[in-house]
Amino acid sequence: MPDSDPPRAARLLPDTLHQVVKPGTAVVRLETTHDRQGVLDGAWWPRSRDIAAELPALIAALTEYLGPVARIGLDATAWEELPTRLIIDDRVVHIDSFPVGDDTVLITRGDQDHFSLLVVPPHATPGAARAAMAEAVRADNITQAAQILIDTGTGPVVPET
Repeated sequence: MPDSDPPRAARLLPDTLHQVVKPGTAVVRLETTHDRQGVLDGAWWPRSRDIAAELPALIAALTEYLGPVARIGLDATAWEELPTRLIIDDRVVHIDSFPVGDDTVLITRGDQDHFSLLVVPPHATPGAARAAMAEAVRADNITQAAQILIDTGTGPVVPET
């Protein structure tokens, strides 16, 4: 009989999961199917562009359902001061800068298990953010992240001239 614990199976978020959002809480929705056929695996709505303040809550939420997160891939131009790693819950999470666009974050669990999340901009209204997140987690979604943000009115803020 082996002494090691069995590997932790990833849990799916229930379709009926609804919680009141409190300030500082990560707002994350994940696709609730096992086949992961959509373009995106979920969505995240950070409250600011300060990755050191936003990432711990995201990692905690993902770890609860997916297990330990090893790496995060972000577009450095979309975030304030992107570090190369953070220590979250006594674990080192490596942060890679990829030109993925400010509308996507790449999550790596283990060596080859990758998840792609839509990033809803912090300035989005609650209604627009909910619409974008709902579209991103549809199992049959084939729309890219940038187009979802445009379609739901949550795209980048355009300065007035």
